[in-house]
Amino acid sequence: MKLFDVYPLTQIEPVKAEGCYIWDKDGKKYLDLYGGHAVISIGHTHPHYVSLLKNQLDKIGFYSNSVLVPMQNQLAEKLGRLSGYEDYNLFLCNSGAEANENALKVASFFNKKKKIISFKKSFHGRTSAAVAITDNPKIVAPVNAGHEVVFLELNDIDSVEKELMKGDVCTLIIEGIQGIGGIYIPTDEFLKGLELLCLKHDVILILDEVQSGYGRSGKFFAHQYAAIKPDIISVAKGMGNGFPIGGILISPKFKAEYGMIGTTFGGNYLACAAGIAVLEVIEEECLIENADLTGSYLLEMLSLLPKIKEVRGKGLMIGLEFDFDVKELRNKLLFEHKIFTGFSGTKIIRLLPPLSLKVAEADCFIDALKDELGKI
Repeated sequence: MKLFDVYPLTQIEPVKAEGCYIWDKDGKKYLDLYGGHAVISIGHTHPHYVSLLKNQLDKIGFYSNSVLVPMQNQLAEKLGRLSGYEDYNLFLCNSGAEANENALKVASFFNKKKKIISFKKSFHGRTSAAVAITDNPKIVAPVNAGHEVVFLELNDIDSVEKELMKGDVCTLIIEGIQGIGGIYIPTDEFLKGLELLCLKHDVILILDEVQSGYGRSGKFFAHQYAAIKPDIISVAKGMGNGFPIGGILISPKFKAEYGMIGTTFGGNYLACAAGIAVLEVIEEECLIENADLTGSYLLEMLSLLPKIKEVRGKGLMIGLEFDFDVKELRNKLLFEHKIFTGFSGTKIIRLLPPLSLKVAEADCFIDALKDELGKI
Protein backbone atom coordinates (compact mmCIF):
# COMPACT_ATOMS: atom_id res chain seq x y z
CA MET A 1 0.00 0.00 0.00
CA LYS A 2 1.12 3.55 -0.75
CA LEU A 3 0.17 6.82 0.89
CA PHE A 4 -2.66 8.78 -0.69
CA ASP A 5 -0.65 11.53 -2.37
CA VAL A 6 -2.44 14.76 -1.42
CA TYR A 7 0.46 16.59 0.27
CA PRO A 8 3.63 17.82 -1.48
CA LEU A 9 6.45 16.48 0.68
CA THR A 10 9.85 18.15 1.03
CA GLN A 11 12.57 15.53 0.68
CA ILE A 12 14.08 16.31 4.06
CA GLU A 13 13.86 13.72 6.83
CA PRO A 14 14.00 15.31 10.30
CA VAL A 15 15.59 13.27 13.08
CA LYS A 16 15.97 15.89 15.80
CA ALA A 17 14.36 19.18 16.77
CA GLU A 18 14.88 21.71 19.50
CA GLY A 19 13.49 25.21 19.97
CA CYS A 20 13.24 26.85 16.54
CA TYR A 21 15.57 24.36 14.85
CA ILE A 22 15.35 21.03 13.06
CA TRP A 23 18.16 18.63 12.10
CA ASP A 24 17.86 16.19 9.20
CA LYS A 25 19.30 12.67 8.91
CA ASP A 26 22.48 14.11 7.35
CA GLY A 27 23.09 16.39 10.32
CA LYS A 28 22.07 19.60 8.54
CA LYS A 29 20.48 22.24 10.78
CA TYR A 30 17.44 24.23 9.67
CA LEU A 31 15.69 27.29 11.13
CA ASP A 32 11.98 26.47 11.29
CA LEU A 33 9.83 29.53 10.54
CA TYR A 34 6.70 27.52 9.77
CA GLY A 35 6.23 25.17 12.70
CA GLY A 36 4.01 22.67 10.87
CA HIS A 37 1.15 25.06 10.04
CA ALA A 38 1.58 26.98 13.31
CA VAL A 39 1.30 23.95 15.59
CA ILE A 40 4.71 24.46 17.22
CA SER A 41 3.93 27.24 19.64
CA ILE A 42 6.47 26.81 22.47
CA GLY A 43 9.31 25.35 20.41
CA HIS A 44 10.23 21.83 19.36
CA THR A 45 10.69 19.21 22.13
CA HIS A 46 10.46 21.70 24.98
CA PRO A 47 11.73 19.79 28.07
CA HIS A 48 8.73 20.70 30.27
CA TYR A 49 6.34 19.65 27.51
CA VAL A 50 8.14 16.34 26.92
CA SER A 51 8.23 15.62 30.65
CA LEU A 52 4.50 16.14 31.17
CA LEU A 53 3.61 13.87 28.25
CA LYS A 54 5.95 11.12 29.45
CA ASN A 55 4.29 11.22 32.87
CA GLN A 56 0.95 10.27 31.28
CA LEU A 57 2.12 7.42 29.04
CA ASP A 58 1.05 4.77 31.55
CA LYS A 59 -2.56 5.94 31.09
CA ILE A 60 -2.60 5.71 27.31
CA GLY A 61 -4.33 2.33 27.14
CA PHE A 62 -7.49 2.81 29.18
CA TYR A 63 -8.96 6.18 28.31
CA SER A 64 -12.63 6.71 27.53
CA ASN A 65 -14.27 10.12 27.22
CA SER A 66 -17.11 8.94 29.45
CA VAL A 67 -14.91 8.76 32.57
CA LEU A 68 -13.54 11.43 34.87
CA VAL A 69 -10.23 12.96 33.73
CA PRO A 70 -9.24 15.59 36.32
CA MET A 71 -6.66 17.06 33.93
CA GLN A 72 -9.51 18.35 31.74
CA ASN A 73 -10.60 20.70 34.53
CA GLN A 74 -7.00 21.73 35.12
CA LEU A 75 -6.59 22.57 31.44
CA ALA A 76 -9.88 24.49 31.37
CA GLU A 77 -8.91 26.54 34.43
CA LYS A 78 -5.51 27.49 33.01
CA LEU A 79 -6.91 28.32 29.59
CA GLY A 80 -9.68 30.47 31.05
CA ARG A 81 -7.27 32.40 33.24
CA LEU A 82 -4.62 33.06 30.58
CA SER A 83 -7.07 33.89 27.82
CA GLY A 84 -9.33 36.11 29.90
CA TYR A 85 -12.35 33.86 29.36
CA GLU A 86 -12.77 32.39 32.84
CA ASP A 87 -16.57 32.56 32.64
CA TYR A 88 -16.70 30.46 29.43
CA ASN A 89 -16.91 26.66 29.22
CA LEU A 90 -14.48 24.38 27.37
CA PHE A 91 -15.31 21.47 25.08
CA LEU A 92 -12.28 19.40 24.07
CA CYS A 93 -11.84 17.60 20.77
CA ASN A 94 -8.96 16.66 18.46
CA SER A 95 -8.49 19.23 15.70
CA GLY A 96 -9.47 22.62 14.38
CA ALA A 97 -11.86 21.14 11.84
CA GLU A 98 -13.65 19.18 14.57
CA ALA A 99 -13.72 22.27 16.77
CA ASN A 100 -15.40 24.34 14.06
CA GLU A 101 -17.85 21.56 13.25
CA ASN A 102 -18.95 21.41 16.88
CA ALA A 103 -19.08 25.21 17.10
CA LEU A 104 -21.49 25.29 14.16
CA LYS A 105 -23.62 22.59 15.78
CA VAL A 106 -23.84 24.48 19.09
CA ALA A 107 -24.90 27.60 17.20
CA SER A 108 -27.54 25.71 15.21
CA PHE A 109 -28.98 24.07 18.33
CA PHE A 110 -29.24 27.48 19.98
CA ASN A 111 -31.23 29.46 17.44
CA LYS A 112 -32.57 26.64 15.19
CA LYS A 113 -31.41 28.40 12.01
CA LYS A 114 -29.29 26.96 9.20
CA LYS A 115 -27.58 29.68 7.18
CA ILE A 116 -23.85 30.34 7.78
CA ILE A 117 -21.92 33.46 6.84
CA SER A 118 -18.22 33.08 6.13
CA PHE A 119 -15.69 35.19 4.24
CA LYS A 120 -13.75 34.82 1.03
CA LYS A 121 -10.21 33.43 1.46
CA SER A 122 -11.20 31.91 4.80
CA PHE A 123 -10.44 28.37 5.93
CA HIS A 124 -12.34 26.58 8.66
CA GLY A 125 -11.45 22.93 8.14
CA ARG A 126 -12.19 19.98 5.92
CA THR A 127 -15.03 18.15 7.69
CA SER A 128 -18.66 17.91 6.58
CA ALA A 129 -19.84 20.87 8.63
CA ALA A 130 -16.77 23.10 8.57
CA VAL A 131 -16.24 25.42 5.67
CA ALA A 132 -13.07 25.50 3.61
CA ILE A 133 -12.60 28.33 1.16
CA THR A 134 -9.39 29.04 -0.74
CA ASP A 135 -8.54 29.96 -4.31
CA ASN A 136 -8.46 26.21 -5.10
CA PRO A 137 -12.02 24.95 -5.74
CA LYS A 138 -10.87 21.37 -5.22
CA ILE A 139 -10.65 21.91 -1.48
CA VAL A 140 -13.96 23.60 -0.85
CA ALA A 141 -15.57 21.37 1.75
CA PRO A 142 -19.26 20.51 1.58
CA VAL A 143 -21.59 21.61 4.34
CA ASN A 144 -23.96 19.49 6.42
CA ALA A 145 -27.30 18.75 4.83
CA GLY A 146 -29.68 21.67 5.26
CA HIS A 147 -26.96 24.30 5.73
CA GLU A 148 -26.37 27.12 3.30
CA VAL A 149 -23.14 29.12 3.32
CA VAL A 150 -22.85 32.69 2.08
CA PHE A 151 -19.35 33.99 1.38
CA LEU A 152 -18.81 37.72 1.76
CA GLU A 153 -15.88 40.10 1.31
CA LEU A 154 -13.75 40.62 4.39
CA ASN A 155 -14.17 44.02 6.06
CA ASP A 156 -17.37 44.84 4.13
CA ILE A 157 -19.79 45.49 7.00
CA ASP A 158 -22.58 46.69 4.70
CA SER A 159 -22.80 43.34 2.91
CA VAL A 160 -22.94 41.57 6.28
CA GLU A 161 -25.76 43.78 7.53
CA LYS A 162 -27.71 43.26 4.32
CA GLU A 163 -27.47 39.47 4.71
CA LEU A 164 -28.35 39.48 8.40
CA MET A 165 -31.46 41.57 7.79
CA LYS A 166 -33.00 38.57 5.99
CA GLY A 167 -33.45 36.96 9.43
CA ASP A 168 -32.40 33.42 8.48
CA VAL A 169 -28.72 33.43 9.49
CA CYS A 170 -27.67 31.01 12.22
CA THR A 171 -24.06 31.98 12.68
CA LEU A 172 -21.21 34.05 11.36
CA ILE A 173 -17.75 32.47 11.46
CA ILE A 174 -14.56 34.44 10.93
CA GLU A 175 -10.86 33.90 11.54
CA GLY A 176 -9.02 36.21 13.93
CA ILE A 177 -6.47 36.47 11.13
CA GLN A 178 -6.98 34.55 7.89
CA GLY A 179 -4.20 31.97 7.74
CA ILE A 180 -4.24 29.64 4.75
CA GLY A 181 -5.97 32.34 2.73
CA GLY A 182 -2.88 34.56 2.91
CA ILE A 183 -2.70 36.45 6.26
CA TYR A 184 -5.54 38.89 5.75
CA ILE A 185 -6.64 40.75 8.88
CA PRO A 186 -10.17 41.87 9.75
CA THR A 187 -10.08 45.45 10.98
CA ASP A 188 -10.97 46.26 14.58
CA GLU A 189 -13.90 48.33 13.35
CA PHE A 190 -15.18 45.44 11.27
CA LEU A 191 -15.03 42.98 14.18
CA LYS A 192 -16.77 45.44 16.48
CA GLY A 193 -19.43 45.94 13.85
CA LEU A 194 -19.92 42.19 13.52
CA GLU A 195 -20.39 41.84 17.28
CA LEU A 196 -23.09 44.51 17.33
CA LEU A 197 -24.89 43.16 14.27
CA CYS A 198 -24.84 39.57 15.53
CA LEU A 199 -26.31 40.68 18.84
CA LYS A 200 -28.99 42.72 17.10
CA HIS A 201 -30.07 39.91 14.76
CA ASP A 202 -29.77 36.92 17.15
CA VAL A 203 -26.81 35.48 15.23
CA ILE A 204 -24.04 33.48 16.89
CA LEU A 205 -20.57 34.97 16.39
CA ILE A 206 -17.85 32.30 16.08
CA LEU A 207 -14.20 33.39 16.13
CA ASP A 208 -11.95 30.81 14.51
CA GLU A 209 -8.66 31.21 16.39
CA VAL A 210 -7.35 27.78 15.35
CA GLN A 211 -4.26 29.30 13.77
CA SER A 212 -4.25 32.87 15.10
CA GLY A 213 -4.85 31.98 18.75
CA TYR A 214 -2.63 30.95 21.64
CA GLY A 215 -0.46 34.05 21.58
CA ARG A 216 0.52 33.93 17.92
CA SER A 217 -0.75 37.43 17.18
CA GLY A 218 0.88 39.06 20.20
CA LYS A 219 -2.31 38.71 22.23
CA PHE A 220 -3.79 35.44 23.44
CA PHE A 221 -6.46 35.72 20.74
CA ALA A 222 -6.19 37.93 17.68
CA HIS A 223 -9.76 39.22 18.10
CA GLN A 224 -8.75 40.74 21.45
CA TYR A 225 -7.14 43.62 19.56
CA ALA A 226 -10.71 44.69 18.79
CA ALA A 227 -11.88 44.25 22.42
CA ILE A 228 -14.83 42.04 21.47
CA LYS A 229 -16.21 38.85 23.08
CA PRO A 230 -17.56 36.31 20.57
CA ASP A 231 -20.08 33.64 21.52
CA ILE A 232 -17.80 30.73 20.62
CA ILE A 233 -14.04 30.55 20.02
CA SER A 234 -12.43 27.59 18.27
CA VAL A 235 -8.84 26.61 19.06
CA ALA A 236 -6.34 23.91 18.02
CA LYS A 237 -2.90 23.90 16.33
CA GLY A 238 -0.64 25.73 18.83
CA MET A 239 -2.81 24.44 21.68
CA GLY A 240 -0.87 21.15 21.79
CA ASN A 241 2.53 22.05 20.29
CA GLY A 242 2.14 19.26 17.74
CA PHE A 243 -0.02 16.86 19.75
CA PRO A 244 -3.56 16.51 18.29
CA ILE A 245 -5.93 18.60 20.38
CA GLY A 246 -8.64 21.15 19.73
CA GLY A 247 -11.52 22.75 21.51
CA ILE A 248 -14.18 25.42 21.66
CA LEU A 249 -14.62 28.07 24.33
CA ILE A 250 -18.36 28.48 24.80
CA SER A 251 -20.16 31.49 26.26
CA PRO A 252 -22.26 30.91 29.40
CA LYS A 253 -25.33 31.90 27.34
CA PHE A 254 -25.38 28.33 26.01
CA LYS A 255 -26.85 25.56 28.18
CA ALA A 256 -25.05 22.21 27.94
CA GLU A 257 -27.13 19.08 27.39
CA TYR A 258 -26.02 15.46 27.27
CA GLY A 259 -25.50 14.31 23.70
CA MET A 260 -25.54 17.84 22.29
CA ILE A 261 -22.06 17.50 20.79
CA GLY A 262 -19.45 14.80 21.14
CA THR A 263 -15.99 13.41 20.43
CA THR A 264 -14.22 10.06 20.69
CA PHE A 265 -10.69 10.99 21.69
CA GLY A 266 -11.07 14.58 22.88
CA GLY A 267 -9.65 15.39 26.29
CA ASN A 268 -7.54 12.26 26.72
CA TYR A 269 -4.67 12.24 29.22
CA LEU A 270 -1.89 12.90 26.70
CA ALA A 271 -3.80 15.69 24.99
CA CYS A 272 -4.53 17.36 28.33
CA ALA A 273 -0.88 17.03 29.37
CA ALA A 274 0.20 18.66 26.11
CA GLY A 275 -2.34 21.46 26.54
CA ILE A 276 -1.36 22.14 30.13
CA ALA A 277 2.36 22.13 29.31
CA VAL A 278 1.85 24.64 26.48
CA LEU A 279 -0.03 27.07 28.71
CA GLU A 280 2.53 26.76 31.51
CA VAL A 281 5.45 27.46 29.16
CA ILE A 282 3.62 30.34 27.45
CA GLU A 283 3.05 31.95 30.83
CA GLU A 284 6.42 31.21 32.46
CA GLU A 285 8.51 32.24 29.44
CA CYS A 286 6.33 35.23 28.46
CA LEU A 287 5.94 33.90 24.93
CA ILE A 288 2.99 36.10 24.03
CA GLU A 289 5.06 39.17 24.82
CA ASN A 290 7.95 37.67 22.86
CA ALA A 291 5.71 37.03 19.85
CA ASP A 292 4.67 40.68 19.92
CA LEU A 293 8.27 41.90 20.27
CA THR A 294 9.90 39.68 17.65
CA GLY A 295 6.91 39.92 15.34
CA SER A 296 6.91 43.71 15.42
CA TYR A 297 10.61 43.68 14.62
CA LEU A 298 10.11 41.31 11.70
CA LEU A 299 7.23 43.33 10.28
CA GLU A 300 9.23 46.57 10.50
CA MET A 301 12.40 45.17 8.94
CA LEU A 302 10.64 43.18 6.21
CA SER A 303 8.69 46.25 5.13
CA LEU A 304 12.04 47.88 4.26
CA LEU A 305 13.10 45.17 1.83
CA PRO A 306 12.70 45.65 -1.95
CA LYS A 307 10.54 43.54 -4.27
CA ILE A 308 7.95 42.67 -1.62
CA LYS A 309 4.50 43.79 -2.73
CA GLU A 310 2.99 43.77 0.76
CA VAL A 311 3.87 42.72 4.30
CA ARG A 312 0.89 41.70 6.45
CA GLY A 313 0.44 40.27 9.91
CA LYS A 314 0.47 40.62 13.66
CA GLY A 315 2.90 39.04 16.08
CA LEU A 316 4.42 35.90 14.60
CA MET A 317 1.75 35.37 11.97
CA ILE A 318 3.15 37.09 8.92
CA GLY A 319 2.46 37.04 5.19
CA LEU A 320 4.78 38.35 2.47
CA GLU A 321 3.12 38.90 -0.88
CA PHE A 322 5.15 39.16 -4.09
CA ASP A 323 4.41 39.92 -7.75
CA PHE A 324 5.95 36.60 -8.79
CA ASP A 325 5.71 32.90 -8.01
CA VAL A 326 7.59 32.26 -4.75
CA LYS A 327 8.33 28.55 -5.26
CA GLU A 328 11.92 29.09 -6.39
CA LEU A 329 12.53 31.70 -3.67
CA ARG A 330 11.29 29.30 -0.98
CA ASN A 331 13.51 26.55 -2.37
CA LYS A 332 16.52 28.88 -2.21
CA LEU A 333 15.70 29.77 1.40
CA LEU A 334 15.30 26.10 2.29
CA PHE A 335 18.14 24.39 0.47
CA GLU A 336 20.76 27.15 0.41
CA HIS A 337 19.99 29.05 3.62
CA LYS A 338 18.43 26.14 5.56
CA ILE A 339 15.24 28.02 6.49
CA PHE A 340 11.75 26.54 6.39
CA THR A 341 8.88 28.83 5.35
CA GLY A 342 5.23 28.30 4.43
CA PHE A 343 3.15 29.59 1.55
CA SER A 344 -0.35 30.54 0.44
CA GLY A 345 -1.24 30.19 -3.21
CA THR A 346 1.68 30.91 -5.52
CA LYS A 347 2.75 34.41 -4.49
CA ILE A 348 2.63 34.53 -0.69
CA ILE A 349 5.21 33.31 1.83
CA ARG A 350 3.83 32.66 5.30
CA LEU A 351 5.85 32.81 8.52
CA LEU A 352 4.47 30.93 11.54
CA PRO A 353 7.51 30.20 13.71
CA PRO A 354 7.53 29.08 17.34
CA LEU A 355 6.56 31.91 19.68
CA SER A 356 10.02 31.61 21.24
CA LEU A 357 11.71 33.00 18.11
CA LYS A 358 14.34 35.57 19.03
CA VAL A 359 15.32 38.74 17.18
CA ALA A 360 18.72 37.24 16.31
CA GLU A 361 16.99 34.28 14.67
CA ALA A 362 14.65 36.64 12.83
CA ASP A 363 17.73 38.44 11.51
CA CYS A 364 18.94 35.19 9.95
CA PHE A 365 15.80 35.10 7.83
CA ILE A 366 15.89 38.80 6.99
CA ASP A 367 19.50 38.53 5.81
CA ALA A 368 18.77 35.41 3.76
CA LEU A 369 15.70 36.93 2.13
CA LYS A 370 17.53 40.17 1.39
CA ASP A 371 20.32 38.17 -0.21
CA GLU A 372 17.97 36.22 -2.47
CA LEU A 373 15.87 39.22 -3.44
CA GLY A 374 19.07 40.98 -4.46
CA LYS A 375 19.61 38.26 -7.07
CA ILE A 376 16.21 38.67 -8.69
